[in-house]
Amino acid sequence: MVGADRRIAVSHVGSLVRPPVLFALLEKIQNGESVDQSAFQSVLTRSVAETVKMQADCGVDIVSDGEYGKSVNWAFYIHRRLTGLTRRPMTEAERNDPMNMVLGGRDREAFPEFYAEYDARVLRNAAAVGRPVITGPITYCGQAELQQDIANLKAGLASVPGTQGFLPVVAPASALPNAKNEYYSDEESYLFALADALAVEYRAVIDAGLILQVDDAFLPYMYEKMVPPWTLAEYRRWAELRVAATNRALKGLPRERTRYHICWGSWNGPHLFDVPLKEIVDLVLAVDTGGYSFEAANPRHEHEWQVWNSVRLPPGRYLMPGVVSHCTNVVEHPELVAERLGRFAGIVGRENVMAGTDCGFSQSPLAGRTHRTIMWAKLKALADGARLATKQLWG
Repeated sequence: MVGADRRIAVSHVGSLVRPPVLFALLEKIQNGESVDQSAFQSVLTRSVAETVKMQADCGVDIVSDGEYGKSVNWAFYIHRRLTGLTRRPMTEAERNDPMNMVLGGRDREAFPEFYAEYDARVLRNAAAVGRPVITGPITYCGQAELQQDIANLKAGLASVPGTQGFLPVVAPASALPNAKNEYYSDEESYLFALADALAVEYRAVIDAGLILQVDDAFLPYMYEKMVPPWTLAEYRRWAELRVAATNRALKGLPRERTRYHICWGSWNGPHLFDVPLKEIVDLVLAVDTGGYSFEAANPRHEHEWQVWNSVRLPPGRYLMPGVVSHCTNVVEHPELVAERLGRFAGIVGRENVMAGTDCGFSQSPLAGRTHRTIMWAKLKALADGARLATKQLWG
């Protein structure tokens, strides 16, 4: 059990703001400039080792590699690791269909002035150019990149004995959210083939002795793109098939070393049309992982801690609520962190709660949502708050 050692353990969602030396190289790569690959790999390895130590110094018990090795973002990095994909410019009809636009949705329709400014400031690198089209069998081909991520994280962990490591990976629903299927006979065949490919990555992380976190922002986020014109029931049927695909990818893995993360497409915007947690909590708990990570600190979702009063957490599972926000530079007070943790502990039991963040601190290699120096202060506040909660809960 998470609280078997009589304390609230501390982790986070994974993506961290890149250090300046790594950022400079990533910016050149994104701009199409040539970069010495040997020098880049050296900086990457050193940067991961540095961030592992800094997380541990802040008091984080289960650390990540910051997702520094992912070339695009937390989800679309996988496109380089799959066969069967072709990227194709959208037709005019496809561009006018909001379901095909990764950055579409009712929030953007309601606040066009905000998003015009936001995109210019934050989205310096478009997450997707064109649209992925499935033109052949989907298989996993990213072993080299993945093993590099694993090796860098494990090298960093060697310098902080007693600290555990986790690697975030993408869920089927979030890997290819706007792909066009021109190969498989139906949606289920396509999703299950994708799940089988992702399972190769999932197994490799587990076999490396790390904790696996499956990231699935698009499962909740697609609601605001679908409903309306779809009904909630239609959206849920769409989501249920993707939960089944996620479970297929997880099959055979030790549940206690896996966790599932959702957010609502966690950029720092209005989020006026997010699906309420109460409408999808059963779908989240249907994912066969040991832990569940979700937003619980930002003002759009903090009140939803009460949902857990009417939900039964399955035996042997735990919650990792976000008790520190990634989308504001205001540093949470440790007493507030402890208070938030206490709410969940009072409902599901102190032994079933881990302290986490709402989402990753960096949206992509070039788009941090919190200043890097403030990010470290937030992680320290998270750990300090967990210690306060531990004292209050265990004495």
